Amino acid sequence: MGNWTFADAWEVVSDQLPDAPAQMQGDRTVTWRDFDRRANAFARELLAQGLQKNSKIAICAYNCPEWLEALFAAFKVSMVPVNTNYRYGAAEIAYLYDNADAEVVVFHASFAPILDELRSELPLVKAWYFIADGSPEPDWASSYEDVVSGGADRVATEWGRSGDDVHMLYTGGTTGMPKGVVYRQDDLWNALGGGGNVALGITPPADLDEYRSRFVTPGARSLAACPIMHGTGQWGSFQTMNLGGCIVTLPSRRFDPAELWRTVSEKQVNVIIIVGDAFAKPMLAELQANTSSYDLSSLLMIGSSGVMWSHETKEGLLKLHPGMLLADSLGSTEAVGMANSAATAGNNPATAAFTVGEKANVFTEDGRPVTPGSGERGMLAVGGFVPLEYYKDPEKSARTFRTIDGVRYSFPGDYATVEADGTIRLLGRGTVVINTGGEKVFPEEVEEVLKQYDGVRDAVAVGVPDERFGEAITAVIETTKDVDSTALSDFVKTKLAGFKAPKHVLVVPTIGRSPAGKVDYAGLRKLAIERFS
Repeated sequence: MGNWTFADAWEVVSDQLPDAPAQMQGDRTVTWRDFDRRANAFARELLAQGLQKNSKIAICAYNCPEWLEALFAAFKVSMVPVNTNYRYGAAEIAYLYDNADAEVVVFHASFAPILDELRSELPLVKAWYFIADGSPEPDWASSYEDVVSGGADRVATEWGRSGDDVHMLYTGGTTGMPKGVVYRQDDLWNALGGGGNVALGITPPADLDEYRSRFVTPGARSLAACPIMHGTGQWGSFQTMNLGGCIVTLPSRRFDPAELWRTVSEKQVNVIIIVGDAFAKPMLAELQANTSSYDLSSLLMIGSSGVMWSHETKEGLLKLHPGMLLADSLGSTEAVGMANSAATAGNNPATAAFTVGEKANVFTEDGRPVTPGSGERGMLAVGGFVPLEYYKDPEKSARTFRTIDGVRYSFPGDYATVEADGTIRLLGRGTVVINTGGEKVFPEEVEEVLKQYDGVRDAVAVGVPDERFGEAITAVIETTKDVDSTALSDFVKTKLAGFKAPKHVLVVPTIGRSPAGKVDYAGLRKLAIERFS
C-alpha cells in the first residue's frame, strides 16, 4: 500500500508555488502560501480543542475558499472532514452529525438558525465556527476568520500522517439516509489520478521528490460550478489542486450561467466542473443567446460526473467552442472511474455510452462477467482503489464491497449492458427500476428521450401501481410550453420499445433537482401516485 496524503501533496505545492493562486472567488484571490498558512491556523485550533486523530469536522457551507481551507486543516492533523448537504433540514443534519460523530462544525452564518435548533441534540460537538456572510452572527459560535486570518506555521502531531489516514464523503444518493463512504487517503489519491491526469496526458509521479520537481509554473484554473459539498465538485477540485492549480468558485448561491461564463472570461478558466445536463443545458442556452459576449479562448475542458450528460447538449457546446474536450465520467462516491466518455468536435459518443475503465467490469447477479454484445444486463463494478466501508454500516458495506475471484470490487448499484466493442451503455440505478408487465425499465433511458421532445425542459420517469401491468411508466415533466401527452408518448415509441413509453404524463412547475443535479425519485413517485392511482 502507498503512503500518499493530500496534506503532504498540497504542502509541496505551497512550498513550490507560494505566490500562485490556490483559490479565487469574486474579488478574492488566496495564494497557495495563504491557503496553507490559514489552514495551519485552523489545524492548530482543532488541536487546541482537544481533538484527536480521526476526529470529525463537519462543514456546512456554500462554495467558498473557506470550505477547502477547513478541509485542508483537517487533513493536516489526520482528522476527517464531513460534508453537509446545505439543503437538508434540521432533522437531517442532526442525523448526519450524530451518525458521523462530528466534534466541530464550520458553517456559513446564514445556517445559524437551523443549526441552533439542533445544538442540544449533538453533545459530541465541542466547538462551532461561523463564516461571516452578512447574516446575523451567532453568539454561541466563534468567528472562523478570527481564528485563521493571521495564519500560522505548520504543526506536527504525535500520531503523524500516513496513507492510512481516511477521507469520508457522505452521499445521500436518490434514496435512503446519508451514508459515509470511507476511503484510505492513498487509495483515493490513486483513484483520482495519483497526481496525474489521463485526459491531460500527465502521468502520476513515482514519489514525493518527483512530484515536487514538477511544480515550476502554476497548474490549470478549474471552475467548480457544482457544490464542493458533493463528490463531483469536491474531488474534481482535489484533482486540480493535486496538479498545483487554482479552484475558482462563483459568489452567487444559485447557479447563474451568465455569471459562470463571465467568470470563465475574466478569470481565464481552463476547466469547468459540472454535473450533467442540469448545468450544461442552461450553460448552452446562455451561450446560444449571447454567443459574442464571452471570451472562451482559455477553456480547454468541461468535466462532468454523476448524472447523464446528453449527446445533444454536448453537440451544442462543441459547435460554439469546438476546441475543447468534454470529459464525461461514469462513477459515484463508492466507485470512482468506472467508465468514461470523451467528446470532441466531430467525435461525440451517444448519450450514456462509455468506455469501461481499466479496473471496471459488468457482472451478472451470480457474479459472472457479462459477455460483450450479449445484450445481458449486469451490475457495474470497479476494482482497485475502492472504499474501506460505509461508516458504521457493516451490513451495507458487505453488500456493496465484494470480492470476486480474489479481486475486491465496489458495486454502487448501477446497471448496464456491454456492447460488442466493449463500451458500456448505462441503464440506471437498480433501486429506481420500473417493472411494467414483467419488463424492467430503467428511468434514465426513458428520461433522455423525453428531454429530446420540443417543449420539455427536464423529465423524470417513475412507476405508479397499475392493476394490469404492475407498474405503469409515468413521465413527470417540466416544460417551456404546452406539451400534448399522447404526442409525447408516441415520440418515445419512435426511439424506444413501446412498453417503455409513458402511460401517464404529469406536468410540474419544477423537477426540483438538487444543486448536484440529483432527483428525489421517491418524492416524485409519490406525487405521481397521488395523481394517477
